[in-house]
Amino acid sequence: MEQTINNNTLDNNISETLSIQVSLNGLSFCTVDSDQQITAVEHDNFGIQLTPEQVLDKIKHTLDKNIALKGDFKTIEVIYHNDLYTLVPKPLFNQDMVKEYLQYNVKVLDNDFITYDELDQHDIVTVYIPYANINNFFFDTFGSFTYKHANTILTSSLLTQQKNNDATTVFVNMSDKLFDIVIIKNGKLILENTYKYENKEDFLYYLMFTTEQAQLNPEEFFLVFLGDITKESECFSIAHKYIRNITFGNHSRDLKISSTVQPFEPHQHFILLSHF
Repeated sequence: MEQTINNNTLDNNISETLSIQVSLNGLSFCTVDSDQQITAVEHDNFGIQLTPEQVLDKIKHTLDKNIALKGDFKTIEVIYHNDLYTLVPKPLFNQDMVKEYLQYNVKVLDNDFITYDELDQHDIVTVYIPYANINNFFFDTFGSFTYKHANTILTSSLLTQQKNNDATTVFVNMSDKLFDIVIIKNGKLILENTYKYENKEDFLYYLMFTTEQAQLNPEEFFLVFLGDITKESECFSIAHKYIRNITFGNHSRDLKISSTVQPFEPHQHFILLSHF
């Protein structure tokens, strides 16, 4: 399930889709034409963590200056990537208790807007806090858009990929200063969390701590990297010293990509491109 805000002002003849992935550390976007071909993919790494207000300024600047975003779009999709979320088994979920679910993991302010995505196929609900100022901007600018949490997409995509896999797999989705860890065993979600990190030592600590809590043997489980990471990355190198089986993941289906798009590895932009 994704949240939709709509005032029905868009031209039905416009056929392009714009997806924007928003975090406090970076901004990514892609555009897709009516044939489901990806026509642009770009990422802006801020280098530091910004405030939601500063991120909104970045979004406005990107929309104003980037030629790929100058057209009209029939569909606008916003993906919020932050650690302001928790997962709830759907049989236990009560929409009147969203604040209670979230406050065990996140500092919730009285004026925070809390919403949720439903992963119907997997009986999971993602409860989270989107950035209200950015939602308001997209409503004022485009009138109609949908939004969901990044980990809704990540969880759903990985569970679908792993539904017939009996192995224990640890997925790590990397971005600057933030990474998601998803552990799946026998096709079932065992654990999911998001950590902030400053350096490779922070990253290794959280990775090893989480896998130890899940009682996994680093000689046996499979570690699959997704997102913003290469073999030359410090986090990849340090993980390789302690974990035997490491590889890179990929999207679950073939993507049609325009020849004008700069080439990228199959594990990169995993959340952004798994949305389609």
